[in-house]
Amino acid sequence: MKYGLVVLCFFLLGFVANAQKTDKHLEQRVASLLAGFHGDIGVYIHDLKKNKTVAIQADTIFPTASMVKMPILVGIMQKIEEGSLAYHQSFVYKDSLLYEGEDILGSFRNNEKIELSKLMMLMLTMSDNTASLWLQSMAGTGTRINTIMDSLGFAYTRVNSRTPGREENRKLYGWGQTTPREMAVLMEKIVTKQVISKKASEKMLRLLGRNYWDEEAISQIPSDVFIASKSGAVDASRNEILFVNGKKCSYIFCICTKNNQDTSWESKNEAWQLTRKLSRLL
Repeated sequence: MKYGLVVLCFFLLGFVANAQKTDKHLEQRVASLLAGFHGDIGVYIHDLKKNKTVAIQADTIFPTASMVKMPILVGIMQKIEEGSLAYHQSFVYKDSLLYEGEDILGSFRNNEKIELSKLMMLMLTMSDNTASLWLQSMAGTGTRINTIMDSLGFAYTRVNSRTPGREENRKLYGWGQTTPREMAVLMEKIVTKQVISKKASEKMLRLLGRNYWDEEAISQIPSDVFIASKSGAVDASRNEILFVNGKKCSYIFCICTKNNQDTSWESKNEAWQLTRKLSRLL
């Protein structure tokens, strides 16, 4: 039965893809920008007004890095929708939850209280890893989140870290994995209010519209345009997913990279420079 559902999901995704037309002119310009990149790169773009797409290595699996926090968000919103969690519910932080790094939550004192809503803000706005791993556990662990991703038709978008049976995937991709197309479709489903419920989708979109990390793709977009986004970065992988809703255009753009030769963390990093150029082009 599960095999049949997966086949059906692929059929439906293929039907949607076939209904969309490729923007050949934009595809050539994007391909020209990607040429010579020192690593593996995938891009998916969907012009929502013209229903045209560009897909270059869009079905290749990439590490999510912090983009995995979008599937975690969906898992938490499902718990809120069913009533097992409340958006303004208070929780007690414990030192045992600390994930070493520069997170805001990690600077809390043991036994301090914090609302679920603020944990979600820290996960999405600041990309706080301590908050994110706590929320992953609250959502029912990666196992339950992956079941939700499967139910939405995603064959490759998965949480790997702290998820039984996914140890080998974690060695390959880290915390999570996805494809540019699947991450873009997840964003589009949220935009079109198809994830969990209309109310839940609207709340997720608002939460994704408050990104502190705005110096790459977001930096090339006028400041009066609404953007919902999530970025992710580790040494050899830099990724970003955006929904951009301007006065004359509306589009979703996902760029994923892996095996990057340039693992630096300065603004001139090759993948980040390319991300800004692509965003400026769009």
